[in-house]
Amino acid sequence: MTELGKRTWPEARALFDDRMVAILPVGSTEPHGPHLPLDTDVTIALAQARLSTQWLEAEGVASVVLPPVAYGVTRFTDGFPGWISLRPGTLWALLEDVVESLEDQGVRRIVFSNGHLEPEHVAILRGVALDSPELTKLRAQVLFPDNTRRRWAQTLSDEFKSGDCHAGSYESSIVMAADPEAVRDEVRRALPPVTIELIEKIKAGAKSFAQAGAGHAYCGDPAAASVDEGKEQIERLAGMIVTSVREAWPELFEGDGGDAGGER
Repeated sequence: MTELGKRTWPEARALFDDRMVAILPVGSTEPHGPHLPLDTDVTIALAQARLSTQWLEAEGVASVVLPPVAYGVTRFTDGFPGWISLRPGTLWALLEDVVESLEDQGVRRIVFSNGHLEPEHVAILRGVALDSPELTKLRAQVLFPDNTRRRWAQTLSDEFKSGDCHAGSYESSIVMAADPEAVRDEVRRALPPVTIELIEKIKAGAKSFAQAGAGHAYCGDPAAASVDEGKEQIERLAGMIVTSVREAWPELFEGDGGDAGGER
């Protein structure tokens, strides 16, 4: 697995070309219950990006994990200490600047790996990807395998599909698998399930978790989380990226030896 932030500039120069796939993890800094760290969404995005890069490289596709974006549009945790939000235009400009910087260095294939599910945040990622829809000699194409879309959401856990998954079993399991020391496990095991019907509350106008009824900045069932569930969800997230890359750029896989692990 190749991570750009751990490379020197001569090593970066050797990596960058128009066939390399650059994967950008995008997360947030916000409260995730009393048991998960503020960087939970960054951990999820990195886990997805790292495993997908491993699978792509095993299939002969050159790829690199970029340093993560640790801030997003984060308004739903307003009222809980620790939330840091960007304005929508700031996030758009930041992502656009990253894309243009990579374009200037010959990179033409970029994928967003997103761990933060707030609707306004997701809309920005969709918009930036739509602004870069085609691969050309001068411009990069940006893919965004959006796990809130039905195609991908249906492959994830029942809790994720319910919408009540903020720091619940889905996210807690992934952090337990990817960064176990960050989980306050005694606290997690003692937390009761919280059902707030978040999707319906958002449709009805709720603008924060507090307004929706998540008084401790979580919903779902964190006590039901497990490392095995976390590993399974990371594999499914990574499969979204690998499948999207294969569909968009099949020429990268010509002459490959077939699948390299995990569900597609």
